[in-house]
Amino acid sequence: MKKLFAIIIAACSLVGCEDFLNKENPYKIESDYYFTDEQSLEIYSNGLLISAATEMQSFVDGDKYADTQAWDGTYAYFRDNYAPTDASNWTQSSWKYLRSVNFYLDNMRKASAPEAVLNHYEGVGRFFRAWFYYAKVRTFGAVPWYEHMIDADDKEALYKGRDNREEVCRNILADLNYACENCSTDAKYRVQSSYIHRYVALALKARFCLYEGTMRKYHSVDPSTGKPWLADEAEMYLRECVKACEEIINSGVYTLTDNPANRATQYRDMFTNSKASEIYTNEFIWARTYNAELSVTHIFNSYMVNVQYGNYSFNRDFVNTYLMTDGIPFTTKYASNYNSVDFKTECTGRDLRLTQTMRHPGFTRNKNGAKVAYAPDLGFAKTGYHPIKWLSDDATMDTNTSPCDNDVPLMRYAEVLLNYAEAKAELKEMTQDVWNKTIKPLRERAGVTAIYPTEADPYMVSYFQGKVTDAAILEVRRERGIEMTMENIRFDDIIRWHQGELFERPWRGIWIDASETELDLNYDGVKETMVTADKNNTSKMTILYIDGASDIGHKLSEGTKGNIMTATKMERKWRDYKYVRPIPTTAIQENPNLQQNPGW
Repeated sequence: MKKLFAIIIAACSLVGCEDFLNKENPYKIESDYYFTDEQSLEIYSNGLLISAATEMQSFVDGDKYADTQAWDGTYAYFRDNYAPTDASNWTQSSWKYLRSVNFYLDNMRKASAPEAVLNHYEGVGRFFRAWFYYAKVRTFGAVPWYEHMIDADDKEALYKGRDNREEVCRNILADLNYACENCSTDAKYRVQSSYIHRYVALALKARFCLYEGTMRKYHSVDPSTGKPWLADEAEMYLRECVKACEEIINSGVYTLTDNPANRATQYRDMFTNSKASEIYTNEFIWARTYNAELSVTHIFNSYMVNVQYGNYSFNRDFVNTYLMTDGIPFTTKYASNYNSVDFKTECTGRDLRLTQTMRHPGFTRNKNGAKVAYAPDLGFAKTGYHPIKWLSDDATMDTNTSPCDNDVPLMRYAEVLLNYAEAKAELKEMTQDVWNKTIKPLRERAGVTAIYPTEADPYMVSYFQGKVTDAAILEVRRERGIEMTMENIRFDDIIRWHQGELFERPWRGIWIDASETELDLNYDGVKETMVTADKNNTSKMTILYIDGASDIGHKLSEGTKGNIMTATKMERKWRDYKYVRPIPTTAIQENPNLQQNPGW
């Protein structure tokens, strides 16, 4: 069966659907003539769908700036001199999508269709408005709320100030509640996880409410004002998250994919299989699908192996959070030397997601009909923790032009379970029953004995700067970080948890016994890697150059041995006012009623 989302993209490119949505004045399309029947609603909403569904590169890129990765690139936002003059996302094009959504909502009921159909498609439109505003709130905090199309001569609306965050978030919740109540649950909308239906709306509601509930709990002031919140709504949002998750869970529509015989491969297969949206319909709630036959592809394999695309790499502090298969923390088993065990020991007896997320001893890929060993490439992944979660096993797909078509699960059932567990833990309502429905099946799928937490793991307390000591919350955070890594969630998690200082944490990598020594990181008898201070080394091995004399070079933590300490191309500085971004200077110049976020 063809991938429906890919077909939608291909079809819209033929009929000019994107062009229609992006016209300077949507009223050039006469709504009385366009919105005539159910098919016209479907066509328009499919255009909105294409624009909302995050493409592969943007989706995976979102986490490379977070605490879990050591990305060897530049990220201007972490510079101390980042200023409102550097900011973006407030141009006409940044608000164009909202205009298209509101045009649709203002006119869609002109179509002749049964009331239930009209209610469904209004729910779809309100889902997309909530999707748009949720992104704006995460970015700027308070923003102007627009519920209808704005006439070009409506100066009062065009130049209004920002509505407070509380009001905007209540409006987002109202849109999501409408979508959750009125969007259809018909199976035809769940085919290949491509369309918007009630469960997609419920999943977004859960994500949004968890975000806003924990923002209100862990931030004593509204970052948009620098003042206390106008209302104590943290618990309300957390309970709304619980309600949304329970409706999905209790529906029985979704389950975790878990075949005990395939546990060593099934997690990664969700992210590398070109037919994932067909195979994992029980777990994918909403997905962006690709299809090579329809020329709807990406080249993300090359982003996982070629240095010009940004050097993805995991941070050892994060890798340390993966449990042993017996459920004991790695940092407890190796309490005296967990940062200095060798790479093979580090990858042995761990949560099975570890070796499905990054290269490890014995990792192979298919190349020209043969199994070929691929050790961590220190020229690409400077810490030695080389990601493979999204990487096809077909090594011939690594060129800059190779068309890859593995799908992007934008919302998975696993996230719903994690959202539910976290909300219940934050409400101090984590019980053995909640644990058994949420964290336990996720860990068992990864081959890990799921031990109900009664005491906080000291490593996790330390990881989160001593700000959280609740055992259940820490274990949910551990599980969330591992299960959802590289799925465009972690950066937002750190923001809502008020843990921005983690973005400054030094990047620690694998342990190297000695520099200037040939290494076998694949443990197959073939030495392929060297860490050296000799800039003139012309070995054909994979080389990581260290620079003990420089403040900005790669180093080993103990001179000629130790953990790789990865350099960064810029100093990373966190300031509390960065929990929301600045309103761009150009926007305030055009509309002085927009007040700047505090600190900027």
